[in-house]
Amino acid sequence: MEEKIIKKKVREGYAKIAKQESSCCGSIDVCCGSANTPEQISKTIGYTDEQLQSVPDGANLGLGCGNPTALASLQKGEVVLDLGSGAGFDCFLAANKVGSSGKVIGVDMTPEMLKKAKENAKKSGYTNVEFRRGEIESLPVEDNTVDVVISNCVINLSPDKKKVFQEAFRVLKPGGRLAVSDIVLLKDLPEKIKNSIEAYVGCISGAILKDHYLQLLKDAGFIDITVTNESSYQLDVVITKPRTQALMDETGITQEEFKKLGGSFVSIKVMGVKPLDT
Repeated sequence: MEEKIIKKKVREGYAKIAKQESSCCGSIDVCCGSANTPEQISKTIGYTDEQLQSVPDGANLGLGCGNPTALASLQKGEVVLDLGSGAGFDCFLAANKVGSSGKVIGVDMTPEMLKKAKENAKKSGYTNVEFRRGEIESLPVEDNTVDVVISNCVINLSPDKKKVFQEAFRVLKPGGRLAVSDIVLLKDLPEKIKNSIEAYVGCISGAILKDHYLQLLKDAGFIDITVTNESSYQLDVVITKPRTQALMDETGITQEEFKKLGGSFVSIKVMGVKPLDT
């Protein structure tokens, strides 16, 4: 699939989510669980009730596959960058952690998501959060200015993950850290799934093998790369029943073939550090 087509389809898919306020995988079966509301989804992937109650209404769309803000151990005064910030959920959680002396920057390529995020920030009085339009392969952020880069189930959607990690490395200060939750593969997918746009937007065909993912981090210059958590789940809970049906219609894959792909996917939480001498 061509990069321009992928980005266009992903942008369209997430614009629709922003307007409907549904999860990336629908309202019944979701990317990372089987709960049917964003709040229930978020609880299954590591968010607490206190965190869910501390953000503006409408910020949590149930799009993640982990809790990178917890992974990052954010401190007062830090500058945080969220790759693919959506409606601002993780940005607002980060803003609560870094306080008024800190700053959070959210970057997203979908205008509808940015509009929603900015509205959420305004109505709740957040002054330490800024949302910028941009692509995570070419971040609108200066070199060596960020303490922590976070991302939640977004990098798998990028057609150029190598560039994403290079950009994250570029904007981090020496000694800065990266903390991401994402979906990776344990084994290759059939070609008809790899080439499916439905599967790409549904967080499936854009995922790469776990070892390759970690190698890209190393190649970008990160050290102390650690997978702090790994959770596997069946393919039929990665995407919703409606999207599953659309995927099967597009590819011609049968229910039996689909079920055999179970165990191909893992949700991982990964940490990495930019060396001090960079």
